[in-house]
Amino acid sequence: MGWKPGHYLLLAVSLYALVVTFAFSLRGRQVAALRQEAMAYRERAAWAPEGYMLPLPGACLPSLPENLPGAPRPYRKGVSAGFVFRQGDACVPVVRGMGVVAAFGGEVVKVDPDFQELSEEAWQALLERVREGASPEEMDILRGLEVHVRHPDGRTTVYAHLQAPYPGLKVGSRVHRGDPIGYVGNTGLRGGASRLLFEVWEGEPDRSAFLFQGLEGEELLRRARAFFGLP
Repeated sequence: MGWKPGHYLLLAVSLYALVVTFAFSLRGRQVAALRQEAMAYRERAAWAPEGYMLPLPGACLPSLPENLPGAPRPYRKGVSAGFVFRQGDACVPVVRGMGVVAAFGGEVVKVDPDFQELSEEAWQALLERVREGASPEEMDILRGLEVHVRHPDGRTTVYAHLQAPYPGLKVGSRVHRGDPIGYVGNTGLRGGASRLLFEVWEGEPDRSAFLFQGLEGEELLRRARAFFGLP
């Protein structure tokens, strides 16, 4: 039987229907993917509704060069990876027991509820071992009692020399920006003055770059003010 004009019209309509169906199917998958992405974004935003903040409420950035990222640490042939908040260089009192808060929302990946100070003999042996540089494991000891929080952007923040973690805080806990995570102390310092060492790592601590690595002086402070939303 030969093809009649109506057959061609029917074929054209069928092909058009297939194309439209495929287009709607593709669009449906795209919409579903967009919805998934939007849900993931909303979930991330729930943990971090704003940008990073400083971990001591009311504090300003340290101004002394020795309290900024990149400051030399000759005793272990390295540099500081973070900001050191000390009495007289933080715009707020930095005293033992002062509350420390999460700089950004995320998941707690390290907490030391049972931290024990080294004996004097073990401390001196550690200082001897790190004279030419410290391993990540040795840095964990030197930082005293720590809390680490991993954030949705891939960064990890470290809060070190704490007196104690916040009650109930444990690995796997989810924290929001500004949630309490611990208290200022002087662990890992063998009796030094209370302080907070605050590090922001681009990935895993001591195995990735730290925030503002390679910067110094006014350029470092300018970028830090922008990053933490400070005037």
